[in-house]
Parts: sequence; C-alpha cells; structure tokens
Amino acid sequence: MIGVLGLLAVAGVLQACSVVKLAYNQAPDLAYWYLDTYLDLTGEQSLRVKASLNQLQAWHRQTQLPVYITALQKLQQQLPSDTTAAAACAVAADVRNNLGAVARQAESLAAGVAVMLQPTQIGHLAQKFAKTNAEAEDELQDDSGKTRQGKRYRQLLSRAESLYGTLDEPQRAVIARRLEQSRFDLRVLFAERQRRQRDTLQTLQPMAAGQSSPAQAQTALRGLIERTLNPMEPAYRRYLDQLGQENCQGFAELHNSTTPAQRSKAVETLRGYEQDFRILNERKS
Repeated sequence: MIGVLGLLAVAGVLQACSVVKLAYNQAPDLAYWYLDTYLDLTGEQSLRVKASLNQLQAWHRQTQLPVYITALQKLQQQLPSDTTAAAACAVAADVRNNLGAVARQAESLAAGVAVMLQPTQIGHLAQKFAKTNAEAEDELQDDSGKTRQGKRYRQLLSRAESLYGTLDEPQRAVIARRLEQSRFDLRVLFAERQRRQRDTLQTLQPMAAGQSSPAQAQTALRGLIERTLNPMEPAYRRYLDQLGQENCQGFAELHNSTTPAQRSKAVETLRGYEQDFRILNERKS
C-alpha cells in the first residue's frame, strides 16, 4: 500500500486496466489459485469456490464496470483543470466505496465456502501467514529507510508518468519532497496486516469447527470485512486519516504543476481505460 500521492494510488489502479482487459476472464482462475495456496482446498471445496468466483465475476461485470466507466468519464472532464486536495480525496473515497461493494457482495458466497473448511486448513492458513510475515520482516530488516524510499519513489514516478507522460525535474522533485515528508511507515502497515491475519483466523476457526451455520458465517464475515475496511483502533485510524490527507494534498500539488500537454495525455490515457472497460462490459462470457 504505497499511497503517498492520493490520486496516484487511483492512477495505479487504472494502470492495471490494460492488464485487466487481457486477464479479466481468467480472474476467477487466478483468485482460485490464490485461495488454494492459502487454504489447500479439497475437491468439493474447489468446485464450490470456482462456482462462487464465477458468480462474483458475473455480478462485477454487470454492476461494477458501468460504475468505473462513469467514474472515468468524470475524471476526464476534471483533469484539464487545476484540482484541490478535497477533490482528490473525493475520488479516493469513491474507489474505497467500490472496493467495499465488491467485498460485501462476496459475503454470502464466501460464507458458503467457509463453513466447509476443516481445522487442518485453518492450520495451513496460519502457517502460510507466518511464512509470508517472516519474509516481509526479513525484507524490512534488509532494506534501509533510504532504500525503501527509493523504491517507493520509482514506483510513484512510474505511476505518475503512466498517466501524464514524462515529468520534468521540478515535478519529480514534488514527488521526492512529498515522500521525504510523508508519515508513511511500512512497519505500521505490517502490524495492521498481522492484526487482520489474527482476526481472520479467529473468525474462521468456529466455522471450521462446525459451530456456525451459513447465516452465522455470513454475519461473522461481514464483521471481518467491516473491521478490515474500517479499522477500529483509534491510533491507526488517525494515521490513515492523516496519511490520506497528505496523499490528496500531494496529488493536487503535482497535478497543478502539469502542463496542458501532460493533462491532455492524462485524458487520453483515461479514455483508453474507459474503452477497455466498455469492451469488458459488453462481453458476456
């Protein structure tokens, strides 16, 4: 989660649109592979998961792609003008709302699978979490703060230039300065990831023990999703709010420094993403 320049995070999502165009119809297979890696699904579970993922994709194609198309059209109208931090934050909020809609749609589908899990699979999930956490911890220890900041700078520059085209030195300096001043802290995010993992294990354990009906499982998963999307811990919420505000301010500063030619390039880029989504939306299978 890089998130240093608010709408550049959105641009990072949009940057993936061309990839989505190529892989959208394979998305259920990719999601299944990811889940199987973490849960070691049985044959019966695999059939249920694949059916649920196909159902979720059909819903997404029908209901969410039109929302993305409308959002891209709105952004194309806004990009030629200067912007404000408030406007940037409004777009970021729309993105979060869309993610929430997908998560909530998945609740009932996930509940049907969750009640089929076995205790050994929860153990497998815990081991997978521990392995990925150890790898992340090693990376944090191996990389100095300056090294991590350099990686983030290159990522953000790539995202910005995918939208606007080549940035000049003063514009690159905006990104570098915002990174240097940012509250962004990988260790804070790593701690939150571990909290979410513990929450996930605690939520799934009663289901794997046969103590939850599908309705109870759906209620429990709804709570898990809500705690993930809207963390309750006050200090972490303050951190997110402060980071979000600085992200929006940073994007507004960068955007307002762009030339008419760069803004035209951004509009052209978003128009291409819009066309990608239209093609995906029109395809029914």
